[in-house]
Formats: sequence, structure tokens, C-alpha cells
Amino acid sequence: MLEVITQRLSEKNARLVAVSKTHPPERIMPLYLKGQRIFGENRVQELQQKYEVLPKDIEWHLIGHLQTNKVKFIAPYISLVHSVDSLDLLKEINKQALKNNRVIDCLLQFHIATEETKFGLSEQEASDILHNPAFSEMKNIRVCGVMGMATFTDDQSLIRSEFRHLKSIFDSLKNGFFENSPWFREVSMGMSGDWEIALEEGSTLVRIGSLLFGHRN
Repeated sequence: MLEVITQRLSEKNARLVAVSKTHPPERIMPLYLKGQRIFGENRVQELQQKYEVLPKDIEWHLIGHLQTNKVKFIAPYISLVHSVDSLDLLKEINKQALKNNRVIDCLLQFHIATEETKFGLSEQEASDILHNPAFSEMKNIRVCGVMGMATFTDDQSLIRSEFRHLKSIFDSLKNGFFENSPWFREVSMGMSGDWEIALEEGSTLVRIGSLLFGHRN
């Protein structure tokens, strides 16, 4: 399955985040040995444990909700935080990145689904963050794009419209705030059930777990 997915993604200049949450290192290594290097985790403690024992050329992505008090644990090595949903979190990532003499890449997470339980910014909240003087002073973070999760539903037209909405948010931010920022290029959307729709709607990063690892217990 890995080869099929990566081939489809390469045709669209998109990349695969293999979502390894809840799966032990011995389940991750076979994908690593086939050439997969980007893995996504949603809990800091679990990510820490895997980072310690797995190869150091893995590019770790934090895809779950991140609490400010947990940032310090992943700041030395995290490649991309997909789930930035507040100015306070950006400030903390910047602070911890500075301590580690790093620049940490981040995505702004938007709430695009009908479910209220999902995290994410509104367009107005994102605009407020980007207009805030504190944002322009942050030299140790780099906002590289957007992330969102579609509604968990069989209604493909709804999923497509939500992904299309996220892509339109990306385009708006690119034109309004990041026109001269070549690194602002990522649209993280699509999971095991809807990644092909996401790809058609402009995703550059798809987050796939169960198709690669099987369903979690």
C-alpha cells in the first residue's frame, strides 16, 4: 500500500505523513526500511519514547493538539507542528526553539469541519494572530501553511467542500501575508478515508495511518 500511495502523491508533488500513533517502533521500522521518512504522532510522551529508539533521520511531525507546557520536550528535534491554534502556542514554540538554537516550522490549524469537537482557528482568529506585533517579532518559528480535518462522514461532497475551503484559506493567507515567503506552501489535509479527495483539492501533505498500519485497537 505504501508504494501505491507514494506513487500517487509524487504525481501531485505531495508528501506522505505516516501516522504512527499507538503503533510501536517495530511496526514503524518496516516502513522506514522501505524509504518512508516522515512520521506523525499526536501525543508528546509517545513521540518522545519513539524518538529515543528510532533512527535519527526520521522527520517527526506533531499532528495532534499541542499544549504549551509540552512544547519544550519536542523542541530539540520536531520537524513540523501541524496543529498551531493560538498565539500563545506560537509564542511558546518560538521561545523553546530559541533555547535550542532552531527555527521550528509550523502550520496554522483551521476548524473546517461541522463537528464542534475538532480544534482549529477561524479565519478571523488567524488574521488577528498574523496582524499581532508579537508575531512579526518571532524569529524562531516559520509558518509554512495550513492544516485542517474534514468532517467524519460518508458525504464526499461535504468533505470536498471543506477541503476546498481550506485551500481557499491557504490562498488567501498566501496572498495577504506570505506572498514573498517561498516556504509558505503546505496544505496538510486528507487522512486514510479521504486522502484522494484531499489530493484532488490541493493537499501537499496527507496524514495516513490505518491504510498503512491497519486499524488501531
